[in-house]
Amino acid sequence: MDELATVPAPWTETEFEQLDLGDARLNKRARILMERFAADPTASVPKACQGWGETMAAYRFFDNDSVDWQAIMAPHWQQTQQRMAALPVVLCLQDTTELDFNGQGAFGLGPLSYEAQRGMYLHPTYAVTPAREPLGIIDAWMWAREKKDKSGARGGPKESLRWIEGYERIAEMAAQLPGTRLVYVADREADLVPLMLRAQELATPADWLVRAKHNRCLPDGEKLWQHTSAGAPIGELTFAMAARHRVKARTVRQQLWARTVAMPAGKGKSVLATCVIAREIDAPDGVKPIEWRLLTNREAATPEALVELIDWYRARWEIEMLFDVLKNACRVEALQLGSITQLERALALFMVVAWRIAHLMRLGRTCPDLDAELFFDPDEIQAAYLLRKKTPPEKPRLNDVLRQIACIGGFLARKSDGEPGVKTIWLGLKDVHVAVETIRALRGIGALNTCV
Repeated sequence: MDELATVPAPWTETEFEQLDLGDARLNKRARILMERFAADPTASVPKACQGWGETMAAYRFFDNDSVDWQAIMAPHWQQTQQRMAALPVVLCLQDTTELDFNGQGAFGLGPLSYEAQRGMYLHPTYAVTPAREPLGIIDAWMWAREKKDKSGARGGPKESLRWIEGYERIAEMAAQLPGTRLVYVADREADLVPLMLRAQELATPADWLVRAKHNRCLPDGEKLWQHTSAGAPIGELTFAMAARHRVKARTVRQQLWARTVAMPAGKGKSVLATCVIAREIDAPDGVKPIEWRLLTNREAATPEALVELIDWYRARWEIEMLFDVLKNACRVEALQLGSITQLERALALFMVVAWRIAHLMRLGRTCPDLDAELFFDPDEIQAAYLLRKKTPPEKPRLNDVLRQIACIGGFLARKSDGEPGVKTIWLGLKDVHVAVETIRALRGIGALNTCV
């Protein structure tokens, strides 16, 4: 097996400290591939690797049947759980995204939303703090759908089981983290009575909070949403909604309602839940008002409790950002690999890379004064300032270095621009990586007398 010639970056050593793929050479290869992909997330596998030999070694790694993608992610799961243990509340976000490999010849793929498309599905559990700091990925499922038969039926397990199994995994983890309250957060696909009933049967070791999809009938014949919003609101919420694709930034003001209800769960069973409705008022002309209907096992007797629940639901956007980084920064849908098992091994690495990019972005906002050397190699810091034609301070802060990197990636850093997002950070990291390799090459031939 070919040796890879670069010493792994400190963050990979820490995050993959407990990596055990059954062979020290495989462990080393996994760490260095992680470093390569993190340094240049937009690059293809051949471009990220250094030379033909290393590229072939990477492909052999992905093709190695003795490497289990779950074993690749296991140390990250363990590190994430350690980060969770230090916090009183952790939000466990779940969602599904489809990965489109249409036109590629990878074996084992299946249909997507449209039967003619070919690809696979990814369903991770993403742990974040209530302040939206990404802690890491704690669980994941990857699969391809079976084709429909002549009757239009599709084989394989029901995909709705992923949501229930996801809660069960979080419930198991809750027993290992007695000092941390875990909250399962998901969108409308998780509005499943079997999920809520399962949580109730387990005595709800982890809270759950899902966006309601169904306006269910209650035992007295009323509809859930109308029953909840009857009467005067019990509170209000105002928040700033950031600009998104074709949507302008604006201030949103919502009125809040909540009711505890017993929802029928079949065969004489019922599920006790709190329904929360947040309805926008005074929306601008021509803009559809934002209305959220949520279900949870938690009580919400005060306006403060309602606002907390809605803030937790709004944090669900972080998993959408994770998917955006995977698809547009890491460009996983452009991977040229021969089978779904090879893709799974590559995706295991890229999920950790995507987390790290999102983690750096959030920490730069929430903990700007942290020492940058906790997250970046000194050569990376030097390269960021060098490309900006600036002199680094004696003790650079995390936010300072991230802003330099983002400016390299196109962030303008005007007063009105706020803090950089993940896109300019990943684009900047790409150029910083090239500069780091140049610095190290010059140092290697004695052309640099100092690394300051």
